[in-house]
Amino acid sequence: MKHFLTKKFPVLIRILLHSRACWLHLSAIALLSLLSLPLTLLYPLPIKIAIDTVLGNQPLPPFVAAILPAAHGGAVALSFAIGLMLAIALIVNLQGLASGWLQTYVGEKLVWDFRARLLNHVQRLPLAFHDRYGATDSVYRIQHDAPAIQYVVVQGLIPLVTALFTLAGMLYVTLRIDPGLALVALLITPILFLLSMGCSRLVRARSERVKELDTTAMAVIQEVLGSIRVIKAFGQEGREYERFVRHSGKRAAGQVKLSILQAGFNMLIGFTIAAGTAAVLYLGVQHVRAGVLSVGSLLVVMAYIAQIYQPLQLLTIKLTDLQTWLVSLDRALMLLDQTPEIAESANARSLVRAVGRFELRDVSFQYHETSCGLRNISFEIPAGARVGIVGATGAGKTTLLNLLMRFYDPTSGQVLLDGVDIREYRIADLRRQFAVVLQEPVLFGASIAENIAYGKPDASDEEIVIAAKSACAHEFITNLSEQYDTSAGERGTRLSGGERQRISLARAFLRNSPILILDEPTSSVDVQTEASILQATEALMQGRTTFMIAHRLNTLKTCDTILVFDQGELVDIRHPALDLASTAAGF
Repeated sequence: MKHFLTKKFPVLIRILLHSRACWLHLSAIALLSLLSLPLTLLYPLPIKIAIDTVLGNQPLPPFVAAILPAAHGGAVALSFAIGLMLAIALIVNLQGLASGWLQTYVGEKLVWDFRARLLNHVQRLPLAFHDRYGATDSVYRIQHDAPAIQYVVVQGLIPLVTALFTLAGMLYVTLRIDPGLALVALLITPILFLLSMGCSRLVRARSERVKELDTTAMAVIQEVLGSIRVIKAFGQEGREYERFVRHSGKRAAGQVKLSILQAGFNMLIGFTIAAGTAAVLYLGVQHVRAGVLSVGSLLVVMAYIAQIYQPLQLLTIKLTDLQTWLVSLDRALMLLDQTPEIAESANARSLVRAVGRFELRDVSFQYHETSCGLRNISFEIPAGARVGIVGATGAGKTTLLNLLMRFYDPTSGQVLLDGVDIREYRIADLRRQFAVVLQEPVLFGASIAENIAYGKPDASDEEIVIAAKSACAHEFITNLSEQYDTSAGERGTRLSGGERQRISLARAFLRNSPILILDEPTSSVDVQTEASILQATEALMQGRTTFMIAHRLNTLKTCDTILVFDQGELVDIRHPALDLASTAAGF
């Protein structure tokens, strides 16, 4: 129990804090659940009246006699018993209806709020986190682990509290009727407690393993659907199917073992409760024979004993179920425990529009657990310059751009923008200074107009059209069936590579940032499309500090400076007077 409290209590507190927006509704659910306590206490009463008063010669219970002072005949007592039973049933069903509706509403709201909070947090985490864990792991935690919050709060904690009150109420009434039977009934409590604690630890370990296996199986699905063209091209559908079946089989086997463990635990709980009930029945019969109890009182006691065991059984089972749910919540909360973004200075400077002058002073950077990165990089770039970045794969080109945009912080050294260390700027302000055009343009499953306006959501239709014309995209857009309202499809699959790239350029035009990042924007298009893109790119670079990763001579010929990287080091800085052809030939 100590282990459970020390490990799980902080998690439960955090979950209750996450649920504070629903505390009013949760209180209503708890009150409705507690309403079942007096109803449960009253439920055996009609049976006692029917047996002891109507069929026997016992007087009515005192509080009933006060309600029916003239009820000397069995017919009146029987009518009262039947009416009481129907009234209790009606109230119980109304209580169940209201409680069910509230539980569904609150459960869905808790999950929706928790998922939204997780997504908002995850998208602000540094790239190092996403590089380490990958998208599938985060998706699984948000989609499949987050719903555990409703199970813990609505189906776990509230039923546990209700069960404790019910247990106390039933125990009190039973002690008033026959203390001996109540004490015998409680003898199995230590056994149930030990079974629950032992099973909880096993269930937790198995649940963690099943979650890991499930995440692995989901990763296969995401890889397959994300690489479907490659899989089809190489005819590897069967191989990927077998890979998924293999991982899913491991997950299924783990889930079966977990289910067998829980079923075995439930069987032991059920047998223990049956043994306790049998002992109470045996002793109760002896008490009836000795004249200590009436038959009706014995039936009431047995009904209450069953009601005592019901919350006891619920408590033991819920403690085990909580282990599985808390494993999921631990995984979801791990996302919230990650430091969002890169640390921002408490007195960070605002930045409206940068001039675009860069300086790197002895900058070094190393990725976690690898030797890749940059070492002792120093250079100066004036505002409005065009900088070409060349080097073999893995030389550090992309790492440099990530440092400029502060996706990572240098391990050592400084990156200065307009004479100020970029770590002193507000991150949001710094990122607004950049427009990015990638080698593989990223489009969203929205309209073309929405994709162009992604960096400036409040842009007018006129501004969107002007940006498209500047990127040489307006002509092909107007030839589409719905023009600017045409959906680009998931990741822009309804457009050609050149069309996607021109949409990406239009997005950069509309953003109108003073610094431009071009990551091989023409490497995946044909010569004719390349000429069109280069024309748009030339216009886009006017008056902007531009950093361009490229291997083609046509892309580099307008650069003022060429930075040559090799294995994380800046090996040369070249200028237009040098032979660009020889530079390109080496890379």
